[in-house]
Amino acid sequence: MQLPKEATLLRVFFGEADQHHGKPLYEAIVLKARELGLAGATVIRCPMGFGQSSRLHTTKILRLSEDLPLVVEIVDSEEKIEAFLPVLDTMMGSGLVTIEKVKVLRYGVKVN
Repeated sequence: MQLPKEATLLRVFFGEADQHHGKPLYEAIVLKARELGLAGATVIRCPMGFGQSSRLHTTKILRLSEDLPLVVEIVDSEEKIEAFLPVLDTMMGSGLVTIEKVKVLRYGVKVN
């Protein structure tokens, strides 16, 4: 798969406890992105964060949270990211979604 040098980064913020049809939301998003042929997706588990409610979620021993912040990042062409947004919208109940332009320096491994 060829990824354009000028691409779009989709970043989705939500909680570890969020679900979609009985499975973790992060899993549902990544599997749907793969099914639709997007270039790649990564899930990042965050040790600390807060959102709209200002409730702190943390991995600190005395306040172990069962709903840590997660971020899913997906990079692809602007057209493919824009086409994925309505699908993502049906999967999410709450969270934050951002988009930014990125410059792709390297994608994949060069095969000789």
